[in-house]
Amino acid sequence: MDLNKKWKTLAIVSTCLLILVSFLYAQSLSANKALAVEPEQKENTVADDVPAEENWLSLWNEDAPAKAALEEYVKDVTDPASANFIPTEDRVAVFDLDGTLFCETDPVYFDHMLLMHRLQDDPNYTPSEFELSVAEKIQEFIDTGVSASDLMPLHGQAVASAFAGMTISEFYDYVDEFAKTPSPGYNNMNCGDAFYLPMVEVIDYLQNNDFQCYIVSGTDRLIVRGAVRGLSFLDIPPHQIIGSDQLVVASSQADTDGLDYNFKTDDDLVLAGEFLTKNLRTNKVTVIQQEIGVQPVLAFGNSSTDFAMATYATSNNPYRSMGFMLCCDDVVRENGNLEKAAKMVKNCEENGWVAISMANDWKTIYGDEVTRK
Repeated sequence: MDLNKKWKTLAIVSTCLLILVSFLYAQSLSANKALAVEPEQKENTVADDVPAEENWLSLWNEDAPAKAALEEYVKDVTDPASANFIPTEDRVAVFDLDGTLFCETDPVYFDHMLLMHRLQDDPNYTPSEFELSVAEKIQEFIDTGVSASDLMPLHGQAVASAFAGMTISEFYDYVDEFAKTPSPGYNNMNCGDAFYLPMVEVIDYLQNNDFQCYIVSGTDRLIVRGAVRGLSFLDIPPHQIIGSDQLVVASSQADTDGLDYNFKTDDDLVLAGEFLTKNLRTNKVTVIQQEIGVQPVLAFGNSSTDFAMATYATSNNPYRSMGFMLCCDDVVRENGNLEKAAKMVKNCEENGWVAISMANDWKTIYGDEVTRK
């Protein structure tokens, strides 16, 4: 046999043998890999049978229209293939506090009751005549359900003066202690625990889908921060809590303007006793722009003082946006008002917002162990 043909034949045979060995080795690795992975795959299959998103709003009734609307919206705007996709940096949701996330009628706002506690029940504080006159207006609000037209700014100033001189930390601690007092209107609940659990689920659900959630409240922001601080079930950092404002100064600043005073190493921040701004209506819109700098795509409220915020979120927005309004229509588990609830439903219809029925959409409000007195 020609030497060249002999080498060619050997080369062909060797190549065939190499291919055969490689094939058998690959088959062996594939079989071993399948055996090794099979238990893990089987274990994960059980968990994957139930999509995670189905559990986020577990305290909502399955047929709740607001639940369906929110879930459809979130799936749409978080889908990269959707024409309505919203980048994560623009997924901003804003929430009012009282009546939207938290009980508004126990028997009145949390910050009203905090002030009443300071003026009437705190043995270490002697209220001024002005502060006592504000307490009378609050009591009238409690007795009649009608708020004096000037109560909001007067209450803000009374809060500022009643806690003047406290450091921020001391004020947070004071709010926290008051939050631990028993709720006057409910069994098995403290004042600071009165969060609507289905709405807490909404925040968790949105955060899981990369939304930034802000509380934008008419309540003093420091009161809200003190009330939210340390809660295990609500993850809203202090810089995402916006509210009404009182003046804060350095402890040694006295009456010196901040432009003329330099903060010292032994200074602390204290409440100066001066009320600045009530964060309601259009004030909510302007402060959102000033502090967030992004037009929200979701807004949640419960009253006419939240309409401006919802209108801002849903008007001229480059992204698909929605507004949701809670209707206080539960007179069994909550201090509902059917007349106000009916007006809110009408407002939602007129403005294209989604109405949330506390009575019909939620399985519970504060937990089944909490009942009205």
